[in-house]
Amino acid sequence: MANDEKKKTDLLDQLEDGPWPSFVREIKRAREGSPVCDDLLGQLELSYKEKKGHWKHGGIVGVRGYGGGVIGRYSDVPEEFPNVAHFHTLRINQPSGWFYTSDAIRTLCDIWERHGSGLTNMHGATGDIIFLGTKTDELEPAFKELTEAGFDLGGSGSSMRTPSCCVGQARCEWACFDTMGLCNDLTQAYQDEMHRPPFPYKFKLKFSGCPNDCVASIARADLSVIGIWKDEIRQDDAAVTEYASVGLDIQKDLCERCPSRCMDWDGQKLTIRNGECVRCMHCINVMPKALRPGKEKGAAILIGSKAPIVQGALLSSVLVPFVPAAELEETLKELISRVWEFWDEYGKSRERIGELIQRVGMANFLDAIGLEPVPEMISAPRDNPYIFFQDAEEEK
Repeated sequence: MANDEKKKTDLLDQLEDGPWPSFVREIKRAREGSPVCDDLLGQLELSYKEKKGHWKHGGIVGVRGYGGGVIGRYSDVPEEFPNVAHFHTLRINQPSGWFYTSDAIRTLCDIWERHGSGLTNMHGATGDIIFLGTKTDELEPAFKELTEAGFDLGGSGSSMRTPSCCVGQARCEWACFDTMGLCNDLTQAYQDEMHRPPFPYKFKLKFSGCPNDCVASIARADLSVIGIWKDEIRQDDAAVTEYASVGLDIQKDLCERCPSRCMDWDGQKLTIRNGECVRCMHCINVMPKALRPGKEKGAAILIGSKAPIVQGALLSSVLVPFVPAAELEETLKELISRVWEFWDEYGKSRERIGELIQRVGMANFLDAIGLEPVPEMISAPRDNPYIFFQDAEEEK
C-alpha cells in the first residue's frame, strides 16, 4: 500500500506521543500487510472527529452448534470503509494461567492472518484470547482451523464466561491451591453452559491462588475462588529481627496497617493473634522471608461482584469461608448447581447474581441455596454485618 493511499489520522497520531505503548502505533504496523487495519484507522479517526461511534451490533452471528464465542459487529459507514463492513470478534478459550509455547502463539497468529485482520488482544478483560475483526464468511473456516489446532471458543452472551485463573502453584509460592488444575477441570465440566447460553445474564468464575488476588476475582467474578489458609501464619523470628535490623519500621509498616490490628511489635518480638487475622496477605507481602501462609490450605468462595453496567459496581461477598484444597472441585460443583437453580428461577433478564442478591436479600438467598449464615459474612472486618443474629428469646 503506497503512503499516499493510507488514511490520514491527524487525531489518532496524537495518541502515539509520550512514553507509553500506543494501540495506534500497533495498528499502523499491522496495516502494512492488511487493508482491514487501514480502514479501521480511518473509521476510528472519523469517530474522533464526529465524536460518534460508527460501530453497530450485528445481532447474533456465530459458528454452527454454538450460541456464544463470537461478538457480531458491523460498520454503519460501510461504503466509506468497505474493509471493516464486517468486523466480528472471536473469543478464544485461553490456556489456564495464560501459559503458551511459542509454536502455539505462532499457530494462532497464522490462523488469524489467514481469516481475519491479524489484530489480537492478549488478553482481554474477559481473560480470553481476543481475535479482532473478521467477516461473516470467515467465521467457520477460522473456527475449523482453531479446533484442529486444539483451541476452542470461549463464552459470550448470557452464558458462563471463560473461567480464568492466576498462575498459581506453577510459579507462585503463595498459592494455596492448584488454580490452573481447577480452572481447567471446571472449564471442561461446563462446556455446554459456555457455548450455549442458558442464563439470565453472564456468569464469571475466576480463581486466585492467594488473597493477593492477581486476577482481581473479588471485583470481576460472579463466583470468586480465593486461596487462603486456616491455621496460623508461619513465622521466622530470626528473619523478623533481620528485617528490623535493616531499617523496616515493623510497627508502622506492619502493625498499624493490619486491617484487623492483630499484630503487636515490642521492639524485639512480633506477636500475631491469628484468631483475629483476616488473611489479607499485607504482612506476608512486606516480610516475605519472615512470614508465610499456614500449612492447612484451601480457598474461600465469594459471590456477587460485577462491573457497573445495569447497576453500580459490586465487590464479592463471602459465601463459604474455607474449603480444604482437596474438596474444592466437588464443593464448587455442588454450590454452583444450587446457585444456578435459584438464579434461573428468580433472576430477571440481564440481572447478575450480585444484583439478584441485592434485590432478594442475602438472608433469603442463603436460605434458598441451603447455606447457614456465618460470622465471616461481613463487608469489612468488624464492621457492618449484613446477617443479623438473634437469640431465641428475641425471636419470640
